[in-house]
Amino acid sequence: MKPNSGTLVINIMNGGKAEAYEGVYQCTARNERGAAISNNIVIRPSRSPLWTKEKLEPNQVREGDSLVLHCRPPVGLPPPIIFWMDNAFQRLPQSERVSQGLNGDLYFSNVQPEDTREDYICYARFNHTQTIQQKQPISVKVFSTKPVTERQPILLTPTGSTSTKVELRGNVLLLECIAAGLPTPVIRWIKEGGELPANRTFFENFKKTLKIVDVSEADSGNYKCIARNILGSAHHVISVTVKAAPYWITAPRNLVLSPGEDGTLICRANGNPKPNISWLANGVPIAIAPEDPSRKVDGDTIIFSHVQERSSAVYQCNASNEYGYLLANAFVNVLAEPPRILTPANKLYQVIADSPALLDCAYFGSPKPEIEWFKGVKGSILSGSEYVFHDNGTLEIPVAQKDSTGTYTCVARNELGKIQNEVQLEVKDPTMIIKQPEYKVIQRYGQVSFECIIKHDSTLLPTVIWLKDNDELPDDERFLVGKDNLTIMNVTDKDDGTYTCIVNTTLDSVSASAVLTVVAAPPTPAIIYARPNPPFDLELTGQLERSVELSWIPGDENNSPITNFVIEYEDGLHEPGVWHYQTEVPGTQTTVQLKLSPYVNYSFRVIAVNEIGRSQPSEPSEQYLTKSANPDENPSNVQGIGSEPDNLVITWESLKGFQSNGPGLQYKVSWRQKDVDDEWTSVIVANVSKYIVSGTPTFVPYEIKVQALNDLGYAPEPSEVIGHSGEDLPMVAPGNVQVHVINSTLAKVHWDPVPLKTVRGHLQGYKVYYWKVQSLSRRSRRHVEKKILTFRGNKTFGMLPGLEPYSSYKLNVRVVNGKGEGPASPDKVFKTPEGVPSSPSFLKITNPTLDSLTLEWGSPTHPNGVLTSYILKFQPTMASRQVDIATQGWFIGLMCAVALLILILLIVCFIRRNKGGKYPVKEKEDAHADPEIQPMKEDDGTFGEYSDAEDHKPLKKGSRTPSDRTVKKEDSDDSLVDYGEGVNGQFNEDGSFIGQYSGKKEKEPAEGNESSEAPSPVNAMNSFV
Repeated sequence: MKPNSGTLVINIMNGGKAEAYEGVYQCTARNERGAAISNNIVIRPSRSPLWTKEKLEPNQVREGDSLVLHCRPPVGLPPPIIFWMDNAFQRLPQSERVSQGLNGDLYFSNVQPEDTREDYICYARFNHTQTIQQKQPISVKVFSTKPVTERQPILLTPTGSTSTKVELRGNVLLLECIAAGLPTPVIRWIKEGGELPANRTFFENFKKTLKIVDVSEADSGNYKCIARNILGSAHHVISVTVKAAPYWITAPRNLVLSPGEDGTLICRANGNPKPNISWLANGVPIAIAPEDPSRKVDGDTIIFSHVQERSSAVYQCNASNEYGYLLANAFVNVLAEPPRILTPANKLYQVIADSPALLDCAYFGSPKPEIEWFKGVKGSILSGSEYVFHDNGTLEIPVAQKDSTGTYTCVARNELGKIQNEVQLEVKDPTMIIKQPEYKVIQRYGQVSFECIIKHDSTLLPTVIWLKDNDELPDDERFLVGKDNLTIMNVTDKDDGTYTCIVNTTLDSVSASAVLTVVAAPPTPAIIYARPNPPFDLELTGQLERSVELSWIPGDENNSPITNFVIEYEDGLHEPGVWHYQTEVPGTQTTVQLKLSPYVNYSFRVIAVNEIGRSQPSEPSEQYLTKSANPDENPSNVQGIGSEPDNLVITWESLKGFQSNGPGLQYKVSWRQKDVDDEWTSVIVANVSKYIVSGTPTFVPYEIKVQALNDLGYAPEPSEVIGHSGEDLPMVAPGNVQVHVINSTLAKVHWDPVPLKTVRGHLQGYKVYYWKVQSLSRRSRRHVEKKILTFRGNKTFGMLPGLEPYSSYKLNVRVVNGKGEGPASPDKVFKTPEGVPSSPSFLKITNPTLDSLTLEWGSPTHPNGVLTSYILKFQPTMASRQVDIATQGWFIGLMCAVALLILILLIVCFIRRNKGGKYPVKEKEDAHADPEIQPMKEDDGTFGEYSDAEDHKPLKKGSRTPSDRTVKKEDSDDSLVDYGEGVNGQFNEDGSFIGQYSGKKEKEPAEGNESSEAPSPVNAMNSFV
């Protein structure tokens, strides 16, 4: 059982069987006054048994015959839901010919060849256990016979000509008729001697099932189903009897009696058959319950006479018949209690005049108190026809008038005491529309206005709502809702309709309507648009100390509707002749409530505005001088900042002229040192905006306030602000300065913060001064350029970027406040490590030769450390040309052509040699000798003559030697043969070539020339120290 509850929880989720808890349960609640009992609660475990195994024979049916496939599901609790499907879990289609009965069987009024199948499967779904059981598939085979015999209807269910059906009152009545026949019969239902109940009758399953919901005894009778086809009909009559479980006519109610009173408990129920009434007292049959002389049982009534406190008990009435029972508890409480009034004291009731007023006086007591009403403190008891007194203590005034307002007293008394309670009644004036909207006819594109001027009780706040054709106004800026009117601009045909003004208050509501008719506009001459004429007849009404109502009459709008009015004012007392903006209102409004300030001599003027422009200002209104008053506000932007170490300068923004609210504007300036138990020091100054307090300690916090006052008194108490006296330079330098060098160009400096008391001002941060003393590589001093880094706030470290490598630095740290910098910490020396040197200052080539050259360079501008070596890298720069040419198609073709010409030349030479002739080249050379080129011997490397003596020698290569006698390569400088892969070169910064050809093997020496080139290493790299 749950704690502090009567709920019993049975949980079998963690073990246990539901069958162990099957039974009937009843709850009893008991205390010293008696015992109440609940209805019987029956617990039964749900069951979903398996299908009984059975051997199903195939059904062989002749076409046109009827067929019933029986389901016969296992009996479960609660009963299962039956449906038929095939092996593919698809529901079998049903129709007037084939349908499922209430018992779950599948009925065929007549079978057709398409009904042949082997998978008619009946399923039973047990919802409570969430399981589905399946019957063995049923096979149906339809065989045809020609011709197919038609048959008149016969009923498959129910059988016979008559049957009976009993149903309980309030349940759903289901009657079923399924017929066989060919063609398929049609079912019709009638009630003999009456009509089927309207609104409660439904047909299901292709009209084979009649369903009547919420049945009563009047639904008893004979119901006939008629099955008909073209060959005839069949019918069945079902006699329906509606029984009823007990239902209440009068259930017993609790009784509260005082000692000596009489009372009755009545328990009346009906049913079919008539229920039996039995009584229990505190859960025990009254026949064996303790006797009570004040109690007498008379059938369905218990009569109590002259009860005593011991007569308190809980009585149970049980009404039962064979279809059910009813159980009700009734508490008989014998109490002796003085009166109590439950209505809250001084409750306020508000009503509209001439309407009813209901004043509550909810009470309790035993014996039942008598209620009396009085008006006023010493009024007489209320009585007469103008009052109605209700049994629950409520006083009703059918027609409340204004003089009904007042205090009403309710008095409750019985023999044990008396109590009274006061309530308040306020009768309000009704809300009225004193000028209702009127019927309007307006030309298209014109402007129309409906008035709705109201009068209401001054203590009620009305709200005005406009409707068009009983719906909200269109969301259109052309509709302008004013305080007491509705204006429609640029009217169109769709604006035609009924407009309603509804006025609501918390107590009443009134409305009035008018019709708008839109007609076509006649042709009009050209319209001249201009600025509006100025408003006129300005009038001030409802003058109060802080407000006034201004009204005016608009001038001619000059064919352009007025969009708004601008109201300006002049203060003739403080700024005569100067007009200030006050407010603006929509163009449909001609009155405005203006808020005023005290001690101002107001004049007002109004300017009308339309789309063309602004009108001239109206004539000023009459002047209105408001009364003086205390200032409403204090100066703003109050600050306290010292200008010297021993003063406090208090400043504020003075009030404007009309903010003074009266003559003699002054300021009360107050200050005291914060966190010190000092009294406020105050001084009253004239209308200025600064006051200097001298002789203050250096930089201490002060509480400051500035209050406005005039001849009539002080403004409200001002809020306090915190200021500080003047700052002085910090007294102490940061200590424990440490430097951590991170790399050759970056260092991190740490320091301990100075005590805040020594800052003597607002701590703004710390400044780090650092400078380079000398470069460690050059040992030369130069002009010291100090650098400064500022670190905001109370930081205790900072990064020093941009340092020069391999240098000596000094730094110091200073604290900063609003006055300036404090003393510097002792200089801290630190050194940066070596860094990467800059590039050499220059590089040039001297004495280049065929196989060597000389390089010169200058030291780096910034060595950034001790130089240990130089690294020289070089490579050839022409290596890419071999690849670019040798792979071109035109070059390959040219080489093939040259080879072909040489072959032809060799063949010609060979033929001529065989003829004994000389090769003509030699003769031509002799005839046209070049003075610079002389014939050479075979050992000089020239082409020799072909002679008979030399026929056995091959053709020899040769070379020409230039006149400068420089030894060149054996082939042309442009020969691609000399550019091999892997040739590397290197250029200086100015583009000069400093590499050499390399990558070839040493050539075989040419005949007559024993010299050869020295090989060059690939990717040569030399270090010079």
